[in-house]
Amino acid sequence: MQKAEFDKFADEYYDLHQKNIRHSGESPEFFAEYKIRDIYELLINQALNPRRILDFGAGIGTSVPHFRRFFPEASLTCLDVSEKSLEVGRSRFPDLADFQSFDGMHIPIPDNAFDLIFAACVFHHIPSSEHFGLLREWLRILKPGGTAVIFEHNPMNPLTVHAVNTCPFDENAELIRGPSLRKEMQKAGFQNVGLRYRLFLPGALRALRPLERWLYGCPLGAQYFVHATKQQAG
Repeated sequence: MQKAEFDKFADEYYDLHQKNIRHSGESPEFFAEYKIRDIYELLINQALNPRRILDFGAGIGTSVPHFRRFFPEASLTCLDVSEKSLEVGRSRFPDLADFQSFDGMHIPIPDNAFDLIFAACVFHHIPSSEHFGLLREWLRILKPGGTAVIFEHNPMNPLTVHAVNTCPFDENAELIRGPSLRKEMQKAGFQNVGLRYRLFLPGALRALRPLERWLYGCPLGAQYFVHATKQQAG
């Protein structure tokens, strides 16, 4: 993971992100909030209520207020390689999460620690050769029966590809196809691995977004998420 890359952009990350997505008609808050809402709906449908949550690659803590809204009773740990980004996150959301750094490979957390592990458009910044090792770390620190969710940009969507190619902090990004990430999670040992495509309509057509649930299987959404569980003990 590119620590220096995100240290460099930490102070201006929000403004750069906002500028980069302006053609979508939405704000950075929209993209952060919809992900956590999707996770909430996924877990509610399974009657699951996570008590400990890990935001992997949390950066400046953009997802923190949305986790606090949808999972107010859960403890939240924000993990990142960028010390500078974590400093910004702590200043934005003091006392709302535990901000913790790591070396990009080995997660300094005990086995079976979290009910939910989440990453928002992080893995395309990580060399593909490191994905399997990190997913094995995820599996190690996830509780039996826990849920892992990874959101990513969809390389099958041309507008997404353009946004990534013109984004300063995505300079070294390597976009990942949804089916490839799903197979990697299965290979790492996760169970019940599913894939949903998201964000088919721009902000100008947001009133029609409830219809998108019928398009979850269409591989043209701007983003997607892969969700999986860790096998129950015994």
